[in-house]
Amino acid sequence: MKPVLAALALLIALPAQAAEKLTVALDWTPNTNHVGLYVAQAKGWFADAGLDVEILPYTDTSSGTLVATGVAEFGILSAVGFHSQRSMGADMTAVMAVVQHETGRLVFNGEREDIQRPADLDGLTYAGFGSAWENALISSIIRHDGGKGTFETVTLGTSAYEALANGSVDFTLEVSTWEGVNSELLGRPQRWFSYADYGVPDQHTTFLGGNATWLAANPATAEAFVKAAQRGYAFAADNPDEAADMLIAGTDGMLSNPELVHASMQALVDGGFLRDPGEPVGLIDPELISGITAFLFEAGILRDANGDVHQEMPDVSGWYTNEYLAD
Repeated sequence: MKPVLAALALLIALPAQAAEKLTVALDWTPNTNHVGLYVAQAKGWFADAGLDVEILPYTDTSSGTLVATGVAEFGILSAVGFHSQRSMGADMTAVMAVVQHETGRLVFNGEREDIQRPADLDGLTYAGFGSAWENALISSIIRHDGGKGTFETVTLGTSAYEALANGSVDFTLEVSTWEGVNSELLGRPQRWFSYADYGVPDQHTTFLGGNATWLAANPATAEAFVKAAQRGYAFAADNPDEAADMLIAGTDGMLSNPELVHASMQALVDGGFLRDPGEPVGLIDPELISGITAFLFEAGILRDANGDVHQEMPDVSGWYTNEYLAD
């Protein structure tokens, strides 16, 4: 057999190189904050990068815990949860800002005439989710407006939105690009206070993060994954309707309200939450990281590995990186 033919026969006989398996943990049930992952999956961009990516379903164990313990290489992380766990020494690094700015807001029934400013919330009942962040956030907003910052709290989780609608509680917090959009679709009148108007620093509300030990040992694979995910989010920013359809198709019927998904995607794009002008999708802003960390530190929320409140502002320089992103 001629040498060229022999070499070709050898290549044909060799098994194809297996794609590297990676897992990504979600921070909640599938929603538009996860859209870039599903777009990259649908477009074959993970596969093109030599990756076999499994998107893990949401469980009672937080995505941050799954990433920090190495159960998942990557995860979608809520910002406050990330800062809290990272301050305790959790083994994870933010590698991409999924959402560029604060999407949360304090909301109440739009027909309430007795609520005109945050100070009016003193003594009223808040439907919450059970985190220390909520109390610090709300009391800070009220005090910034001249109030005492005192209110009653009932922990209801996602039932908070129905409780607000039926008048059982006075106010709650919501994500404007999901629950806020849904309230509009349901015809529920709302008014709100934006955090930044009352002294709370802006922040990236959602990150893509990775296990720090794994990242250090697998830089090339990490870069391939992050760039493919970044490409997915960039496509979604430019093609919200098509991306919404991919998200719906990729979640096996879990998203039963296509109108909400499409409206949420449009809200993310219209609000500039997926991309800042002149910057690549996903870029992490050091000032946003340090600003919200300082707020959490001053509120006494951040704890160290022993569970004690930090007495000095943590050094956040190693908590994040932009090195895996495409320019």
